[in-house]
Amino acid sequence: MASGLEVVVAAAGRGSRMQADINKQYIMLKGKPVLFYSLHTLEQMELVKEVVVVAHPEEIEYCLDNVIGRYGFKKVKKVIPGGKERQDSVEQGLKALSGDTEMVAVHDGARPLFEPKMLEDLYREALIWGGAVPGVKVKDTVKKIDEKGLVLATLKREELVAVQTPQVFRYNELLYAYARAREEGFYGTDDASLYERYVGRVKVVAGDERNIKITIPEDMIVAERLMEGNNHNFFMPVRVGTGYDVHRLVEGRKLILGGVEIPHTRGLLGHSDADVLIHAVCDALLGGAALGDIGKHFPDHDERYKGISSLVLLKEVAKKIEKAGFKVVNIDSTVVAEEPRLAPYIDLMRRNIAQALEIDWSRISVKATTTEGLGFEGEKRGISAQAVALLTGGF
Repeated sequence: MASGLEVVVAAAGRGSRMQADINKQYIMLKGKPVLFYSLHTLEQMELVKEVVVVAHPEEIEYCLDNVIGRYGFKKVKKVIPGGKERQDSVEQGLKALSGDTEMVAVHDGARPLFEPKMLEDLYREALIWGGAVPGVKVKDTVKKIDEKGLVLATLKREELVAVQTPQVFRYNELLYAYARAREEGFYGTDDASLYERYVGRVKVVAGDERNIKITIPEDMIVAERLMEGNNHNFFMPVRVGTGYDVHRLVEGRKLILGGVEIPHTRGLLGHSDADVLIHAVCDALLGGAALGDIGKHFPDHDERYKGISSLVLLKEVAKKIEKAGFKVVNIDSTVVAEEPRLAPYIDLMRRNIAQALEIDWSRISVKATTTEGLGFEGEKRGISAQAVALLTGGF
């Protein structure tokens, strides 16, 4: 068999804990899908000869078009559908490899920050031991508990490591372990657990604290900080800003909310397009960064802003807060309108705001409510919006 590595990248999990509308592998991280970074690293390594990506059956075409094709990954030879569990998916990936190399690596696509040197070290150790995995020392005290939550024992921390991916094994031996596990109905928590059960012991190589797995929304922020080299302080101070705006409904104007033109008999009166939602978001962002309000930056007596799309203003606000050293964590907003019904347009509003801010739309919340006929909104004389923005940085 040839030297080098064939690699299975597991990217079929939906990642429900991310609370996103798309697979976490395709959420944008610094302008590119999370999955891009693992594939890019593998693409650049001479050691790697072939890659098979295992994707969710409903996302094969999306993966091919928006990741593999878009970024020209030549080493990715196949994108295949995954199974019910990660273990099922990895086994399918192993079977789809050419099998031309003695060694194989399995990596989670949700770990975008692994370093080439780690994979090279794992490969060298796996050639000796048959299998090698990266592990980092456990810093917390670990307790073993029973089904009632009562402590059974305190485990020795010096004997414990938290295991990451990529993991490297002899190809035929790992394939054998997966086959045996399927026959017995055994499901392990990682690839090494199968190898240990059916083949032999596995060598632990020093892992990397920066090799985090994207599991929850906050992991995206940590990953961004790590990519910027500011990993000396993951938990940056945060700023909160609030925004509120209201505009009158009048005849002869288009109704624009969240950058979406909504069919209605009247529209909002204002110097710009009077997008009350975007104005509230702008004020929340500017307020969080202590940069004043929208009127300070885009006065209503300035003819440059007459009739302008508020999304253009939002993009300018994004530049201002970035220049001040801030990043958007998330935005929550509410539009208060008796009519029209806004539910069909909510997701498009979220996407418009996210695109203007160049962040994933899973970080943008837009809600709509009425006042049950009370106040100027309830009397259909106007529409208001409120927004809260969470920012990090700037300190």
